[in-house]
Amino acid sequence: MDVVPMSGRLHGKVIIVSGGSSGIGRAVAQRVASEGAAVVVGARRREEGAEVAAGIEAAGGPAMFVAADATVETEAAGLVTAAIAAFGRLDGAFNNAGGVQARGALSDIDEADWRGDLEQNLTSVFFGLKYQLAPMIDAGAGSIVNNASIAGTAGVPTMAPYVAAKHGVVGLTRAAALETADRGVRVNALVTGNVDTPLYRGLLGAAPDDPLTGRAPNPTGRVAQPEEIAGFVAFLLSDEAAFITGAALAIDGGATA
Repeated sequence: MDVVPMSGRLHGKVIIVSGGSSGIGRAVAQRVASEGAAVVVGARRREEGAEVAAGIEAAGGPAMFVAADATVETEAAGLVTAAIAAFGRLDGAFNNAGGVQARGALSDIDEADWRGDLEQNLTSVFFGLKYQLAPMIDAGAGSIVNNASIAGTAGVPTMAPYVAAKHGVVGLTRAAALETADRGVRVNALVTGNVDTPLYRGLLGAAPDDPLTGRAPNPTGRVAQPEEIAGFVAFLLSDEAAFITGAALAIDGGATA
């Protein structure tokens, strides 16, 4: 499959979006495609992920879906292999897979839930980086964005395993950035706040049609839309952000100010 020439600051780039079947991942896949990238959507949810890729193709952009569980090393590796086999290169990645498994007092959390949160939110990023970095280093260029959330820089009560994992994402991002900065590869972490996604609504117990008015604990008093996050991610994946690496960048409505 050849990359279809399109206009935009991501013209000709091949970008993996892991966890791209819904929420922020879906919005990022659609945004980078609109800016000229060929998109490889990776997700466990086959129907939703295939729908995202099909929508991009229907709009005239090159895309493909790969069923992949980011917490399984062979599947994370396979996602990169599939991207290169289909498009011949890899220029960027957005590691977005994650979720909240354990909630409650730290003393009440069992080992399985602890490990589950670490696997979903930290090990998934490790596996992604492990296989995404090599082709970018070989090419001498690339950009990776890892979704860490505000829980990667501040504590959240009753969500200790998630907080620990997201703090780990920030540290892992910085380590990877320092290892690759002199080889043309950039790695940054995204510190997202309250975003209207299925995960956030699930944590609030909110219905799909709930406007979430007054349910955003940040200075703006509102919840961000996934498309707002996607624009920032597209910038970080583009050459316009060439001097940004190793950063934990907040897009959180002032929540961590």
